[in-house]
Amino acid sequence: MARIAGVDLPREKRVEIGLTYIYGIGLSSSQKILKDAGINPDTRVKDLSDDDVNLIRKAMGDYKVEGDLRREIALNIKRLTEIGCYRGLRHRRGLPVRGQRTKTNARTRKGPRKVVSKSKKSN
Repeated sequence: MARIAGVDLPREKRVEIGLTYIYGIGLSSSQKILKDAGINPDTRVKDLSDDDVNLIRKAMGDYKVEGDLRREIALNIKRLTEIGCYRGLRHRRGLPVRGQRTKTNARTRKGPRKVVSKSKKSN
């Protein structure tokens, strides 16, 4: 089993796709890594030798992945909230950060609708 950056890659998938299971590596990054390592993207993860895995690790040396990347993103958001900028306020309130509309939509950030019932007219 190939284990790279603390992630077990799925054995039956192609290496090109298997590398995308690592947080911070997408398809284009994985293609660049395999090109640098000189490994055919069509080979399956189970067919990789230990030397191939080491070549991939070496080619990934300049990428920030997994824990380091998550930590950096969390610190960036924390910095924005501490300096009190607009983006930080949106993060703090749990609203969309990048200028999307919120009158309708934005349910992913805002969560489920809060029901506001109409009060009856009392006599």
